[in-house]
Formats: sequence, C-alpha cells, structure tokens
Amino acid sequence: MINIILPVDFGEKTDQLIDGAVKFAKEVNGKICLIHVAPTDIGFAIGDMGYQYFPEVEENEIREELVLLNKINQRVLAQDVECEHILKQGIAKDIILEYADLKNASYIVMGSHGRSGIYDVFVGSLTKGLTKSSKIPVLVLPIHE
Repeated sequence: MINIILPVDFGEKTDQLIDGAVKFAKEVNGKICLIHVAPTDIGFAIGDMGYQYFPEVEENEIREELVLLNKINQRVLAQDVECEHILKQGIAKDIILEYADLKNASYIVMGSHGRSGIYDVFVGSLTKGLTKSSKIPVLVLPIHE
C-alpha cells in the first residue's frame, strides 16, 4: 500500500479535496496520511502593549483543529480507505515535505485553488512551493466553485 500525503487547511474547498483524494486512494490502493500545519503565531496578538502571547488562545485553536482533523479522518475511514492524521506547527511547505519523507510517501495531493497572483489563482502558493521542492509527485486536483 502506498502512502498519500493530504494536507488540509479546513477551508471551504476541503470537502472537494478530500473527495478527490479518497477517489485517488481507492484507484491506487493507497492510504491517506492527513496533515494540518498550524501557524506558529496563532497565540500572538498586537495590542496597546505591543506583541503579546496568549497560550490559552493557541491551545484552544489547536484543540479545535484536532477535532476537525479527527472528523476528516473518520470521514475517510468510513469510505473504506485507510487513514491516519497528524497536526504540526511550523512552515507548511517544510513540514509537509518532512512528513512525506517520514512516511515514505508516493504522492502529495493538493488542491488547485489559490488566493493571490495569476499563477496562484489557479494553483495556490503552497501547491506551487511543493511542486518546486518535492522529490515525489504532487497531484494537483482541480477545485472549483
């Protein structure tokens, strides 16, 4: 069985991305390795006193993201596809590539919907960064409105 890395960000297109990844995993007899990369600055805020760190904000956000990740994991398992998940903090591209290496993955599956720049509108800045840096194939699924 091959490992397929599936980064998720819980955005509005996540459901379409999961559906496409599950379909692909079934076609290649693959296991989905879900990963969500949380930013390292989610507990920081700017106020009158400058930058302040609120660990309880970060802990609550991480806890909520783990709940969402667990739900996606259960959704994939319910479709008869093996699945595991992990949440890490850091720079998304670097963490995803490290995880792919750790899991000896055969593919990384990403969505094509981006947020800025003409190339990024069609592909996405993270997807673009992964396709340039990855040693394994990055499958880009079209995500439409």
